[in-house]
Amino acid sequence: MSRIVGRVQSLAIALGAPGLFLVAFLDSSFLSLPEIADLLVIWMVTQHKARLGLYVVSATLGSTGGCLLMYVIGRKGGDALVRKRFHSASVDKATAAFRRYGIIAVLLPSILPPPFPFKIFVLLAGVAGIDVWRFTTAIVIGRGARYLAAGVLAVWYGDRALAFLHANGKTVSLVVVGLLAAGFAGYLLWRKVRTR
Repeated sequence: MSRIVGRVQSLAIALGAPGLFLVAFLDSSFLSLPEIADLLVIWMVTQHKARLGLYVVSATLGSTGGCLLMYVIGRKGGDALVRKRFHSASVDKATAAFRRYGIIAVLLPSILPPPFPFKIFVLLAGVAGIDVWRFTTAIVIGRGARYLAAGVLAVWYGDRALAFLHANGKTVSLVVVGLLAAGFAGYLLWRKVRTR
């Protein structure tokens, strides 16, 4: 497996932005390439800082495409697939949470770094029947924020960004998720007060 990952990574570096798109797509769909897309964004931005936007957009669109493929699988028959791997009561609770919280149940996990199991949330979003446009918006926001943060770290710290990401990636992700959760809670409270 490490040989395949090495070849995919070499291909991505040779292709530039299209290679980054491909890696992000594969990682978000069938093949798990933990942290490779993040590391490639950092490496590519350190080589060409002016292409920050191009690399972030490429990684975000690739990841969104891969997630949409998994979403469609979840929508078309993922319920049986998920129930084979997880206890039925857990699946029912998870789909109920998706129906209640909608895109937040996808947005927050999309920011978290590996080894957080993100693909199960994507499949469950399809199983729960979350609106495809809202799902896509959540993925674009979450993954875009994640890759933008990696790119900005590369601009600020250069090659040291990789070490910074390994040392502080989980902490930074948890802070971002906490801020998003607090913002969402504030929005729900404001909406409840406004409705009264």
